Amino acid sequence: MKPSNRKGRPVRNATNRAQRPHLHVFVEGLRTEERYIVDWARRFRQDTLVTIDPFRGAPISLVTRAVENQREEIRNEKRGRGRSYDEIWCVFDVDEHLELPRAFDLARRHQISVAVSNPCIELWFVLHFEDHRAWIDRHAVQMKSRAVLQCGKVLSIEALDALFEQHEAAVQRAKELDIHHQNAGSPPGENPSSSVWTLIEAIRRSNP
Repeated sequence: MKPSNRKGRPVRNATNRAQRPHLHVFVEGLRTEERYIVDWARRFRQDTLVTIDPFRGAPISLVTRAVENQREEIRNEKRGRGRSYDEIWCVFDVDEHLELPRAFDLARRHQISVAVSNPCIELWFVLHFEDHRAWIDRHAVQMKSRAVLQCGKVLSIEALDALFEQHEAAVQRAKELDIHHQNAGSPPGENPSSSVWTLIEAIRRSNP
């Protein structure tokens, strides 16, 4: 029987740890997204490695930088200088950004995954605590997020713990939002919506 850690999860040996999937994640925001993703990466570090790229920018800049890094990684791997990442992700908001269709198309053509919130990531946070199906602007949803999390852009430890505990409820609400838009004939990713949960599932590899 494998030894277990304090939470009862199997402790992997060094060989298994070396084979963990490695995700390269590009985020738009300066603080919120990185702190949130790093918290999940820490909780599931025995299953997945996550590297947050230091580059920040609008969606099209983010995806363009991810593509450039992807090409460099492939070249280095061919030269025997390490191996490329298993998955590349870009995390950004719809907000008021221009060139979103171009960013989505570029990501699709280069097999880069995207986790997008409309209008912003705070909508994803709100879904951890309540349903929301009406159109909402970013300022209003940011206020709702501050109210439920009791913190601002820099997520507190208490907020991170609450988001972790309510994750399954948020995933269900996000999926129901997608169905709601589909039934209404709205395009995918319509306001309000969020696919941040897909990145979190990739980090935790569907482990509870």
